[in-house]
Amino acid sequence: MSFDSDIVLNITPAEESMQQEGLTRKQKKKEKWFNKKKQALNKNGFLGKHKYGHSRPDLTSHQHGAPANSSATPDTHFPHRVSVSHCSSTPSASLHQTPSAADTVKEKTNVSTDTKPPPPGPSVGPTSCPPAASRPALPSKCVALDCEMVGAGPKGSINQLARCSIVSYEGDVVYDKYIIPALPVTDYRTRWSGIRRRDLVKATPYDEARKEILKLLMGKVVIGHAIQNDLKILGYTHPAALTRDTSTMMILNKKAGFTERCVSLKRLTKAIFNRNIQTGRKGHCSVEDAKASMELYKVVEEELERSLESKFKV
Repeated sequence: MSFDSDIVLNITPAEESMQQEGLTRKQKKKEKWFNKKKQALNKNGFLGKHKYGHSRPDLTSHQHGAPANSSATPDTHFPHRVSVSHCSSTPSASLHQTPSAADTVKEKTNVSTDTKPPPPGPSVGPTSCPPAASRPALPSKCVALDCEMVGAGPKGSINQLARCSIVSYEGDVVYDKYIIPALPVTDYRTRWSGIRRRDLVKATPYDEARKEILKLLMGKVVIGHAIQNDLKILGYTHPAALTRDTSTMMILNKKAGFTERCVSLKRLTKAIFNRNIQTGRKGHCSVEDAKASMELYKVVEEELERSLESKFKV
């Protein structure tokens, strides 16, 4: 069985009027919501008129809650949105303050009236630092060292430290102590060392004294006569660039009128200063010897440091 008749819906004028009234209410509701959102955006400063009649964000204002150092840029697809970039190096204004026209021009042209050019000076960058010996030795960095030794073992054949003296560039005594040797003393060598048994009764133990001495020598220009013997008894190797041995300074020997390579401290002091040291039966004094070494070094200091500068130059 088939039906060929058409179905016809008859809508009365009253029903059609009700449908149109419903659409009108819906449109008014949407328009009211849109106007409300538009007023809120305009109040916060995100809307501005341009030639197409659309709203767009103000490039010189910031979103509430955006970081102070961020820069706001418009989103071309969504005019009401602002994309925030966090890579701006220019400090921004307060988040809740709308910039004036003058501030906007200043921000766009990136002009800072408070910025001053850096003062002239050497450029900062990697530089080569020459070794210590290539620079003139500072007086505050110079000390003179002298040690007195006694003998231990069979016939006193083993050298042992019994006294150490250190003086400053000006000749002031920085350190001077009697030291208890690590091994029992079998020969005090008083004629040369000036050490007697009574001097070591309340002396400083060797290990303790060694720590004190090395602490004073670290980073300093150390001067002495035949200084390698003094450093050896301390069990210490000082950097060659910071060591000055008056017994091997040829320019000092020439000034004194000697042709030998190694000249004793006593002879050098007599020849240059016309002063006698290491006299009498009391033996040597390490303070006196250290002062004499410093004075001899100062005689040839300028010439010696210039020659060492070319020797150790990088």
